[in-house]
Amino acid sequence: MRKEGSAISEPISPGDPDPFLYLPLAEARSVLAPDGSVVRELPRVTGRPGGGMAHCSFPPGAVSRPIRHRTVDEVWFVLAGGAEFWRASGGREDVRLLRPEDSLRITAGSRFQFRTVGSETFRALLLTVPEWPGDDEAVFVEQGRWPS
Repeated sequence: MRKEGSAISEPISPGDPDPFLYLPLAEARSVLAPDGSVVRELPRVTGRPGGGMAHCSFPPGAVSRPIRHRTVDEVWFVLAGGAEFWRASGGREDVRLLRPEDSLRITAGSRFQFRTVGSETFRALLLTVPEWPGDDEAVFVEQGRWPS
């Protein structure tokens, strides 16, 4: 049994070097996403098909670059801050104001863009399925909802 907050315990595959991986967010690998947000990669389940998780942050007053994903779907769960979130697919458009504890889905091929509202950094937990395949997954789109 683990002490509260002491470790992340996740299913492992044979040969996984660390069955009790612990990764503080501050030590997670940080990348600048194509939309302009800062994404920190979270521990993943190894040796099994599936997806990946990440923590996303975006500063107050920022507007993302409009993109679409080629092959992955994502679910976003808002942890802090607020953002207006635009999605467009198949002739349909939707704009939502996202606040903590809200979630939404982005399907492969959907165009999307977001901008922060308020004075707090927007933070969200992202689930990507299947796992992010690489740098060419995100495609920039010419027109989004807001100038970026």
